Amino acid sequence: MDRTVRVIGAPTDYGANRRGVDMGPSAIRYAGLAAEIEAAGEMVCEDSGDLLAPRVEEEPVENGSGSVNARYLSAVRDVNTRLGDEVAGAIEQGTLPLVLGGDHSVAIGSLQGSARDADIGVLWFDAHGDFNTPETSPSGNVHGMPLAAALGRGYFDGLDWATAQGLDEANVVLIGLRSLDASEREAIRDSEVTAYTMSDIDARGVSAVVDEALDIASSGVDGLHVSLDLDWLDPNEAPGVGTPVRGGVSYREAHAALEAVAKHDERYDILRSFELVEVNPILDERNATAEMAAELAASGLGKRIL
Repeated sequence: MDRTVRVIGAPTDYGANRRGVDMGPSAIRYAGLAAEIEAAGEMVCEDSGDLLAPRVEEEPVENGSGSVNARYLSAVRDVNTRLGDEVAGAIEQGTLPLVLGGDHSVAIGSLQGSARDADIGVLWFDAHGDFNTPETSPSGNVHGMPLAAALGRGYFDGLDWATAQGLDEANVVLIGLRSLDASEREAIRDSEVTAYTMSDIDARGVSAVVDEALDIASSGVDGLHVSLDLDWLDPNEAPGVGTPVRGGVSYREAHAALEAVAKHDERYDILRSFELVEVNPILDERNATAEMAAELAASGLGKRIL
C-alpha cells in the first residue's frame, strides 16, 4: 500500500450553536468511509477511534471568570490539545491523519498538530471565514474562530495549544465564502490570506479557482492541510449541517474541487492532513450529508471515475 490513512474522531459540539455535530464522526463512518478510502487507490484505512469528549452539559459554558467571549473554551482547549498530539503522532508514524468532526473548532488541533515541526499551507473549503476572535465574535461560538486561532490572532496570540507555528497567512486560502460578519470581513481584507467567494467560483469556475488556490497554499511549504466544512456545499446537496447558507457549490463542483486536490498531491506529494467537519445527523436526510463527506474524502485522496 502506498499510504495509510488514519481516521481520528473528534466528536465535539462545544464550538457550535446547535447540538448534533458530535455525532458526525459516527455518521461518516456509517456512510462507508473506510470502503470509500480503500477504493481511492493503493490505500489502507486505519481507524484509531474517537477522542474522549465529555458531554457539553458537563462542561462550564465559559472559561475561567467568563471574561473571554468564547463559549466552552476550556473544553475546546482540552480536546484540541489532545487532537494536536494525535495528528502530529500520526504524521510522525508516516500516516495521513483524517480528522472527523465534530464542529469546526477541532481544526485548531488539526492545524496545530499538522504544523508541528513543518511549514504547511491550508485550503479552507467553507461558507464562512472562521476568522473571528473572542474580541470580534458576535456569538462566542468557537467554531467561527479556528482559523484565527491557528494564526495566533487576537486573544489566541501566544497560546501554544492554539497557534500553528508552521502556518503563515500567505499560505492560507479560503474557498467558497458567502457568509461573513462585518468585523471578520475587515480582518480578512487586512490579512495576507487569499479568499475566493462563491462569486469568484461563479465567474471563473471551481476548477480554475481551486488550481490557483493550490498553487498559493503549497508555495514553499512542506505539506498541505485540507479543511472541508460540509456547509461549503449548497444545503440542497448537504442538508445535515448546523449553519447552512444558500448558494453553495453543487455535488459535481465539490467533487471536481477535491479531485483537483488529489491530482496536485499526486504530482507533488504534498497532502499532509485532512479533516471533515460540521456533519449534523439530527438535521440530515437519510445520512446524505455524511455520505457526501465520505465520497469527497475519497475524491480528495485520489478516487477517480476512470
